[in-house]
Amino acid sequence: MSKMKDTRERLSHITLSLHWLIAFFILGLMTLGVYMTETSRYDLYPTHKSLGIFIFFFIVIRVLWRWKNGWPQPVAQHKNWEEALAKLVHWVLILGTLAFPISGMLFSIGGGHGLQIFGLDLVSANLVDGQRQMLNPDLASIAGEVHESLLPIMLAAILLHVAGALKHHIIDKNNTLKRMLGFKNQ
Repeated sequence: MSKMKDTRERLSHITLSLHWLIAFFILGLMTLGVYMTETSRYDLYPTHKSLGIFIFFFIVIRVLWRWKNGWPQPVAQHKNWEEALAKLVHWVLILGTLAFPISGMLFSIGGGHGLQIFGLDLVSANLVDGQRQMLNPDLASIAGEVHESLLPIMLAAILLHVAGALKHHIIDKNNTLKRMLGFKNQ
């Protein structure tokens, strides 16, 4: 059971797996989202939505896991402002990973597109006489704004997160990054 808990020396396999799986998918979906909107590649929207719904399941597990286990203990002592910034960035990342798929799903449903995962209807499109009709324009508008506004916020948080990990590794010479890569902190 001790391998299931995060410690100062080592993060659990569950923590590491969820972190890297979600990081990979969120970065990929952000990239795909920008590409789709910049190039009007509407044919990629079903893939984007399906992957977003798929990863949402793991995001919920990660949030529950973090709630159950708390935040990992820092490997070393840091200045108060660094700890405050790290907490802020971690909260932005965890809440952003929740808000991205939720806003995307609400955007799709409110816009009358329904919700499908790899071709399977979870919520049917709102069709009237064969034409898609918005189900809730206000919901679609708000959710769309949230979904779009999250991109620069999440990019900034991801850059700060990576910069912090590199600072710990290169400048502080502690094992924070190694621990995130699955190595035991010596």
